[in-house]
Amino acid sequence: MRHMAFITIYIVTGFMFTAGQALAGLDVLSIRAKGQTKEQQEQDEFTCYKWGKEQTGFDPTQTVQEAAPPQQHGQVVGGAARGAALGAIGGAIAGDAGKGAAVGAAVGGGAGAMKRGRQARQAEAAQEKAEEKYEASLARYKRAFSVFMTGRGYTVS
Repeated sequence: MRHMAFITIYIVTGFMFTAGQALAGLDVLSIRAKGQTKEQQEQDEFTCYKWGKEQTGFDPTQTVQEAAPPQQHGQVVGGAARGAALGAIGGAIAGDAGKGAAVGAAVGGGAGAMKRGRQARQAEAAQEKAEEKYEASLARYKRAFSVFMTGRGYTVS
């Protein structure tokens, strides 16, 4: 029975350590204002961490999810190849397939480069949106944390 109690204490302490690590990067300071012990503060912070996570659906231990970079290889070459094929057909009609292919390749390559640039801008916008969402969720979590800890008798700043 004693062994089981030790394991339970060890597990609870491990959870509190994890919560302490999670709270370390929040820039929220809770100060014991009503004679709480350090151990009580750690328990309250862990309880608050779990409650805040449940209330907001946000886990402060998670970081911003990186948007996957767009596939950027092949647009210019693919565009040039398609343009050359179309240009060769147009050039053949006009009497110079080679010249038409060269013009088509240049136009197609430019179109491929524009597509690559558009994809890069879309990826950047998606990353900015993910960061904004993270910051808003973090702010909600900090408010929940502050309300909870204030209710437990701590000064929060």
